[in-house]
Amino acid sequence: MNTGSIKPTPIHKLDDNELFSLYVKREDMIPYSFGGNKARKALLFFEEIDRLGADVVVTYGSSHSNHCRVVANMAAARNIPCVIIGPEEVSDTTYNSVLMELFGAQIITVPVEKVHDTIEAELERLRKEGKNPYFIMGGGHGNIGTEAYVRCYDEIADYEKETGIHFDYIFFASGTGTTHAGLVCGQILEASKNGASKDRKIIGISIARKNPRGRDVVLDSIYEYLEAKEISFDRKDVEEKTIFIDDYTGDGYGKENKDIENTIKDAMIKYGMPLDVTYTGKAFCGMKDYIRKNNLADKNILFIHTGGTPLFFDFLSGAAK
Repeated sequence: MNTGSIKPTPIHKLDDNELFSLYVKREDMIPYSFGGNKARKALLFFEEIDRLGADVVVTYGSSHSNHCRVVANMAAARNIPCVIIGPEEVSDTTYNSVLMELFGAQIITVPVEKVHDTIEAELERLRKEGKNPYFIMGGGHGNIGTEAYVRCYDEIADYEKETGIHFDYIFFASGTGTTHAGLVCGQILEASKNGASKDRKIIGISIARKNPRGRDVVLDSIYEYLEAKEISFDRKDVEEKTIFIDDYTGDGYGKENKDIENTIKDAMIKYGMPLDVTYTGKAFCGMKDYIRKNNLADKNILFIHTGGTPLFFDFLSGAAK
């Protein structure tokens, strides 16, 4: 499967009594390994891996990582070894980690402060063995990951042209930054082609990081991508377009609270749509609160469902105890 075979993921209007124009883009319906934004990114990374003839894939992520699950799956499909280096602090058993093991990934856990050195040592070891390793940063960070969500933005713009619907706000879970960066870059590229970008706000709901670091990581990815593509931009304009909300991180990565739990239950009951504690449930919960506080109920709103179905079943397993 390659990126050329991906059809645009569907956009559905949700039947919501509170929000009359709430839509969701179902990235979780990308037809590979439970889909999600990490599948969209990994498909592009593996195009480069195939082109370069890499024979080992090394990446970083916790036991909750959708990214690591998808990368392990794509590597296994190619009979390429996959090495995942993760933090001991977030190494509990999840459905994602069970799938990583099913795909035969080698999982190395170390204290988070030793992750960088462990990655470097593992890459050096593989090279000394005559291997040609390819390293993917955690979450699919980098210009390839950003490019994947420039393309996603183009899908949204095409949907708007076809339907005549204009989304005033786009919300999603913002983590390592390239999903967020790609959407903002897509908006900037749209403006460069058409002379002006559509009047909309792209709002990332942070799932862990706080400002200013969380937003700075997104900005760095935007600048890196635009500079690599030699696209002119105004830094003030980029900063205005980069909205990173850190009010809903709770106790941190993968940590739930009652509001998030209730949001996940309600979404499954009302919409038949699975969300998870780590990413989409937190973002959907934060989005709804943000909309209430800012009186946006009359706006056309798009939520990008970035996947994580295995983590939904982790939530169910916990709720059943």
